Amino acid sequence: MLKSIRFIGIIPARYASTRFPGKPLALIHGKTMIQRVYEQASKAIETVFVATDDDRIFKAVKNFGGKAVLTSESHKSGTDRCAEALRNVEKDGSGTYDVVLNVQGDEPFIEPEQLELVKSCFYSGKTQIATLVKAICSAEELFDPNRPKVTVNKNLEAIYFSRSTIPFLCGREPDSWLASHTFYRHIGLYGFRRDILPEITALPQSPLELAESLEQLRWIENGYRIAVKITASESFGIDTPEDLAKLL
Repeated sequence: MLKSIRFIGIIPARYASTRFPGKPLALIHGKTMIQRVYEQASKAIETVFVATDDDRIFKAVKNFGGKAVLTSESHKSGTDRCAEALRNVEKDGSGTYDVVLNVQGDEPFIEPEQLELVKSCFYSGKTQIATLVKAICSAEELFDPNRPKVTVNKNLEAIYFSRSTIPFLCGREPDSWLASHTFYRHIGLYGFRRDILPEITALPQSPLELAESLEQLRWIENGYRIAVKITASESFGIDTPEDLAKLL
C-alpha cells in the first residue's frame, strides 16, 4: 500500500510581466487565465493556492472561490515564490505538506494527467525533484531556443537542460536529426519534496544557470537529482498577447 503523501499545488502569478502585463487576468472564453489554471490543477491536487504579489490577482482568485496567498515582489523566479508561499500557508495552520507542485500560471489547459505523472514520482522516497518532458515532433521545435531541451539517463533522470539542441548528432545533417534520435522538450511543471525546496532556493545562481538562463541547471550543478516522466500531452504556454489570440 502506497504511503499517504500530502500534496500542495502552488501557482506563481505576477502582474508585471514584461511581454504580457496582467497576463493572469486575461480572459479566455469568459474566465481569467489564472482561474482556468486553478481549476485544472484542482482536478489532480486536493489543495491549490495561487501565489501572487498583486492585490488584483489576489482578489480575482478570491472572487472565483479559490485560495491565494500574497508574496514578495522581489522574487526572481516562480520557485522562489513557491517557497515563500509554502511557508506562509503552513504558518496559517493548515499543517505541513510532503510535496509541492509548482504549476505554471500561463498554461490554462494543463492536463490533470500531467500533474498525476509528476505526483507519481514521489511514491519513491528517493525522489527530490520531478518534472515532465515530451518527445519533439517538429524541426521548428527542435531548433527553437525558447523551447528548452532535456537529455536523460537510463533511470529517467535529467542529465542536462539546454536552449541548444541536445544531443548534437555528430556526422549527420541537422535536417535528418529527428528521424535518427528521440529528442525531448522540457515541460515546465515541477514537483519538489518539502525539505528540498528551501535548500534549492537558498543556493546562489550557478555558472550554467547564468549561461543558459535556466534555473534547473543550478540544481543539477549542486548535485540534486531531477526525476523525469514522459508525457504525450501537448503543453501550450501563453507568453504574449499573440499566443492568446491564437486560442480565441
